[in-house]
Amino acid sequence: MVIAADTSFLFALYGNDCHSTTAAAWISESTDPIQISVFNDFELRNALRFSDYSKRVNPGTSASQLALFENAIGEGRLVLCKSNLAEILSEASRLSLAHTLTGGHRGFDILHVAAAKILGATHFLTFDANQKKLAESESLIAPL
Repeated sequence: MVIAADTSFLFALYGNDCHSTTAAAWISESTDPIQISVFNDFELRNALRFSDYSKRVNPGTSASQLALFENAIGEGRLVLCKSNLAEILSEASRLSLAHTLTGGHRGFDILHVAAAKILGATHFLTFDANQKKLAESESLIAPL
């Protein structure tokens, strides 16, 4: 099993939102590492900083959340995968052409699914219902 994730899952895990309990429960039951792309890395870091900026968390909270995220990468619970960005963008273009007019998918949601496919994922973790439909239409198992 190769697991990839959307930033909605990662934010629930390392930030704090209405899905945090579900994300924590899922991760506690899994022994497989989660493969993340440079898009996940960038988007999560920015989202955590933005939650600090917008005062959705106490000042400085994003620094401790980022430290937990970096620790998970260091311990191998998250694997930051190097990938060919041109290949991901090509796959994302294919997905957009095939699904956006009928499914209304957003750009970053498509990029995360494209990256998951390029990374060889079999499973995709997301709390975004529309993105889940996209992932499943591309034969990824989206258990949440």
